[in-house]
Amino acid sequence: MMIVKTNAGIIALAILAILVVGLGGIGVYLAEHGNPRANITNLGDAFWWAVVTITTVGYGDYYPVTAVGRAIAVIVMFSGIGVFVLFVSTLAQQRFKRAESRFKAPTELQPTLQGDHSKRAIKNKFEIEKLTELEDYKNAYKCSRCGSVYHTKPKFCSNCGLELT
Repeated sequence: MMIVKTNAGIIALAILAILVVGLGGIGVYLAEHGNPRANITNLGDAFWWAVVTITTVGYGDYYPVTAVGRAIAVIVMFSGIGVFVLFVSTLAQQRFKRAESRFKAPTELQPTLQGDHSKRAIKNKFEIEKLTELEDYKNAYKCSRCGSVYHTKPKFCSNCGLELT
């Protein structure tokens, strides 16, 4: 049951694709089978045409010749492109969520804990911030005249103009 919940979007897209193929194939068959110029004359050919069209392969062996058949073809083509785009974006979103959950920092998870645990998590977070501030100032350059701090060593102080050596 868990697999169905996590893949609900993909299952819905598969059902949508099957519906487009089924309804498109039946619609084209009904529009084309009576026309003397038609090359889609049976339901099997119509379903084959719908599958080839929704996947945007378009072999060209079967194609609609009536105006109604071509209108249905346009709908099937755009539906195929839309289903494909939604399918790819759904897969990408699922992969992103999985990767994001793997790379979450432990400090991001700790504040959700209660009592002593949350106090400890807050204390750890402040200690980490202090360490990063100390790391920033360890490699900093300071002007001896005005006290301006630089992370990269400039030739002159931008505040007082003193040459920094």
